[in-house]
Amino acid sequence: MSRISTAIAVSGKGGTGKTTLSGLLIVSLVKAGKTPVLAIDADPNATLNETLGVKSDKSIGLLREEVRENIDSIPVGMPKETFLEYQIQDAVIEEKGFDMLAMGRPEGPGCYCYVNSVLRKYMDQISGNYPYVVMDNEAGMEHLARNTTRQADYLLITTDPSIRGIETAARIRDLAEEERLKIGHIYLVVNRVEPDSELNSALKEKIDERKLDLAGIIPRDSLIEEFDLEGKPFFDLPDDAPAMIAAKKILEQITRR
Repeated sequence: MSRISTAIAVSGKGGTGKTTLSGLLIVSLVKAGKTPVLAIDADPNATLNETLGVKSDKSIGLLREEVRENIDSIPVGMPKETFLEYQIQDAVIEEKGFDMLAMGRPEGPGCYCYVNSVLRKYMDQISGNYPYVVMDNEAGMEHLARNTTRQADYLLITTDPSIRGIETAARIRDLAEEERLKIGHIYLVVNRVEPDSELNSALKEKIDERKLDLAGIIPRDSLIEEFDLEGKPFFDLPDDAPAMIAAKKILEQITRR
C-alpha cells in the first residue's frame, strides 16, 4: 500500500476469528467517525462482507480472470490501464462510512502479469484516499509469502487461547520479519478468551518466551456467536458488547504506542 494514515492488516491461522476481529475494528473506526475506512477482504474464502452487512459479487480475482480471458474486449483506442482502472472502480462497494473491496482468489499459474501490475499500482493509489485501511488476510502464512500484506502500520495476528495457537502466531511473526515486509508493528491478539477471565500462566509464559507483543484479548461473546449464526451485521452490535469494547481498547492500545 502507499502512504496512508493507518493501515491495519489482520492475520492468523484458520478458525481463530481474524474476520471477526477485522469486522469489529472496521465497525469501531466507523462509529468513532474515523472515516472513510477502506475494508479489504484478501481472503479467498471471503466473508468480511457478511460481518459488515453488504453484498459482494465482484472481486479483483474475478476481474483478473475476465481480463485475461477477454483481452480483446477492451474498447478500441482505450489504454488497457485505463480500462482496468474503470473495472476496479466498479468493484469497489461504497457504503456509509466505509468502502469495501474483495480481492478474491489469489494469482495462479499463467497469471496475466500486466494486469497484476496495474492492479497493485491502482490499489496503492486508492488506498491513499482513506485515513484507515483494514485488510482481512487469508488464514496461515501464504499471504506473507506472496506479499499480499506488503506494507502496513500494524499487523495483528489472531490466535485462540492455546499453546499451539501462540506457536503458530509466532511463526507468522517470524515469517513477516524474514520476508522483510514493510510492517511498522506486529502484535498478538488472543481471541475467544472465556468471559471475566485472564490468560492462564502457561499461555502468558509462552507469549513471553516467544517474545510476542500482546495488544489485547477478545472475550468469547455470545452476541458475536449469535450474529454469526443469523448473519447479522456487526454494525447492529450494541456499543457495550464485550467483544466491541475489547476491539476499541485494542485500537487505542496499538495506536498510542
